[in-house]
Amino acid sequence: MGDIEAPESNRPRQTVLMSVLPSKEFATSRKGMLLIAEVVLSFVSFVCFAASAAAAFVTVPLLEFLAALFLLFAYSTKFNERFKGFLWPLMDFMRCVTASIIYFIISIMAVSKYADGSSKAAGIFGFIATIVFALDFYLIFNELATFLKQGGESTEEPSRQQDEYSDSDSD
Repeated sequence: MGDIEAPESNRPRQTVLMSVLPSKEFATSRKGMLLIAEVVLSFVSFVCFAASAAAAFVTVPLLEFLAALFLLFAYSTKFNERFKGFLWPLMDFMRCVTASIIYFIISIMAVSKYADGSSKAAGIFGFIATIVFALDFYLIFNELATFLKQGGESTEEPSRQQDEYSDSDSD
């Protein structure tokens, strides 16, 4: 009499983990694959740097891992579309440029200065991460350049400059 039963539904329940993971459409897109590669390479180089004698360089892979993970989450859940105030492509571009430069520098230092195997592995994964980040910023730059060549106008909001400066009394 006092039992409350949950209504039965025929749809499968989605677990919490599946709601956090990126969708298959985003994960198979070019941007999704690049962000997943950046997350994985940053994490692997973080672990290698943490286990090596070059532990002073552990900060860069950790910060890049967290930034790439945040952008992976933001792009896969369309979080970036809700906050139009941020310049997401520019922020992503600057992240990739700085990451590729800094990864290149610390990878050279890890390979040349330290002799242990984990430092060498961290340097190799750092070089691979440099290539992935450089590819990402090259693709973002091409998209931004194409957008700017078109006049910077998007199809979502038509230009209203003529309406703002026109005088309705002159008709």
